[in-house]
Amino acid sequence: MKDDHIFALDIGTRSVTGIILEKAGKMYRLIDYCVKEHQVRSMLDGQIHHVEEVTRVIRDVKETLEKEHGPLNRVCVAAAGRSLKTITSTARLELNQKPITDRETIKHLELSAVHAAQNKLAAEENHNYANYYCVGYSVLYYQIDQNKIGSLIDQSGLEASVEIIATFLPKVVVESLISALTRANLEMDALTLEPIAAIQVLIPESMRRLNVALVDIGAGTSDIAITNAGTVVAYGMVPIAGDEITESVSDKYLLDFPLAEETKRKIVIEGQATVADILGFESTISYEELIKDIDESIDKLASSIAEEILVLNGTQPKAVMLVGGGSQTPDFTNRLASKLQLPTNRVAIRDIDAIHVLEKTENLPKGPDYVTPIGIAIAAKQNPIHYISIKVNERTIRMFEMKELSIGDCLVHAGIEINKLYGKPGIASIITLNGKQITLPGEFGKAPTILLNNQEATVDTAVQNGDFIEIKKGMDGKHPEIRIEELIGYIPPVKILYNNNPFELKSAYFVNNMKQHIDYLVQDRDVIEVRTPRTLQDFFTIVSTEKIPDDAQYEVFVNNQKISFTLAETQILVNEKPVTLHYKLKENDRLTVSPKNTPTVAMLLKQMNKKYYHQLKVTFNSESVIMKQPQLTIKRKDKVLELDEIIYHNDQITIEDKIIEPFIFQDAFRYVDIDLTNANGRFMLMKNNEPTTFYEPIMDGDRLSIVWD
Repeated sequence: MKDDHIFALDIGTRSVTGIILEKAGKMYRLIDYCVKEHQVRSMLDGQIHHVEEVTRVIRDVKETLEKEHGPLNRVCVAAAGRSLKTITSTARLELNQKPITDRETIKHLELSAVHAAQNKLAAEENHNYANYYCVGYSVLYYQIDQNKIGSLIDQSGLEASVEIIATFLPKVVVESLISALTRANLEMDALTLEPIAAIQVLIPESMRRLNVALVDIGAGTSDIAITNAGTVVAYGMVPIAGDEITESVSDKYLLDFPLAEETKRKIVIEGQATVADILGFESTISYEELIKDIDESIDKLASSIAEEILVLNGTQPKAVMLVGGGSQTPDFTNRLASKLQLPTNRVAIRDIDAIHVLEKTENLPKGPDYVTPIGIAIAAKQNPIHYISIKVNERTIRMFEMKELSIGDCLVHAGIEINKLYGKPGIASIITLNGKQITLPGEFGKAPTILLNNQEATVDTAVQNGDFIEIKKGMDGKHPEIRIEELIGYIPPVKILYNNNPFELKSAYFVNNMKQHIDYLVQDRDVIEVRTPRTLQDFFTIVSTEKIPDDAQYEVFVNNQKISFTLAETQILVNEKPVTLHYKLKENDRLTVSPKNTPTVAMLLKQMNKKYYHQLKVTFNSESVIMKQPQLTIKRKDKVLELDEIIYHNDQITIEDKIIEPFIFQDAFRYVDIDLTNANGRFMLMKNNEPTTFYEPIMDGDRLSIVWD
């Protein structure tokens, strides 16, 4: 093979595709390609299950191409995206109202979540986390006290947390791939991931700020990759694809699987196909008939892919690109657009014509099947993946360089949970503030120190093969140092007017029953009391030298039960309204004193929280009317009392509930004025637009009217 030629293999569930490209400046030219199908089920969900069988097909493709182009010794390949494991996990950090002020702490929190995802994956798969490569992670959201928030910087609360989605690749996928290539006398020239390969040629970096989903629908599975904010943020897979549609065709028309696959392809390409079933009956199937007959399977495939996209992305993407043979499933683009609630022109099949760096030549294959193989050849050369060795605290780790690696990636791979290397918080102080016990947390422990090749670094610092990383535990925090003003905050005095004279209600601070200044440094086990005059009682006992106005205590016996209420000899007014001594004074309140009130029946009912009138609200000729009648009978001995009548100390009062007579239509005339100026002829009484009589009962909200002929 010539030096400027690139040999690539796409090892799929049903077939192996070989591609030879030639690099010409910034462009690529297709030289040749070859497709061979597996004779047995040697691949399952992108994982090689029978190395020897897969090797046989690889060797067949290799030898076919070698007949025209000479020996092929090195090859670019891709690990299947469907082999990726996606795990969500959470990490938490106690804040105790001390905000995070630097992004390094947030990054450490994120890495702790990645480490948790590692452990979660290992537990699910019954493997050590070292059996997986972390190929990337994305933050789903941050939280303060379980409330989602955009950024943790300078946010206060009790606890900060982050939820991430991390993606891992099993090492066995790469190792089995290398074994199959070695058996076929091929050396791995470069390695990439299948979703990265397709994205590399269809969605250049300049477009990855857009939220786009790329779906590669193969034979057995459908691989999904999501781009956003300039990068690939998530990978996923659903275990149904083109074979699901083929099986539906087979069942519907009684065809064996190979013939059903051939029939499906022919209908998609030519619009119809004539085929004989296993009983020998021949029929012609049109494109429209096929859609109708396998509607359920098409809908199932679209629903499964749409659901996975929404899970990975959290919402609908801006657009969806489809590649792979299964993307040509009849009516599939319309179904997927409908499931995602996208316009139909936002879901499209992309074939190799969409690869801008590929020269358009006559020998180009048609359809979306070849996007991934060509992408593998280009992406594996442009962004190959290498193994590198790094030392972390004297321990050598080997990593899969699928992207620019950072110190944080190395710490995750080495199993170091960075949050556990923070210094311990200082010993807390326990105090009592206004009768409530409060814990004052100590100073946060310092972040761990990270050295890269003996130079200070951060978790975002990039690493190279052979680098040496050292991470040291951070220093412990100090005992809390806090002053009363920091603990309580400044309490401004309340300014009021009393009989037109200005007064200030100021707070006083007592520590262990001794008055202290606001700058006092709080000590462990201190008992602190803030005494702030706020009520009228406080004003007359702490601030003012005048005495509290005398009160007269009234006792009245209602139905033989004693009722006590206070009636000031001199009434206290705030802003010209009567108040009690429990009233809390506010800024600029005007406090005055007025002569005493005379106790009345109305005041007694108010004290007892009783209503004298039963009332209802109706409309009469579209005007609002409130009708009322006493619902209580109030007596002193045999005398019936009205609301404004005076009651006296030790009065014996009886209060009885009256039988409430229902209001009838004619009662309304006691509350309204009827204009008879234009009245002429007969009239009709109406209730809620229905004829009625004078004696018809009425209810709250009824609409009444009188209509003249």
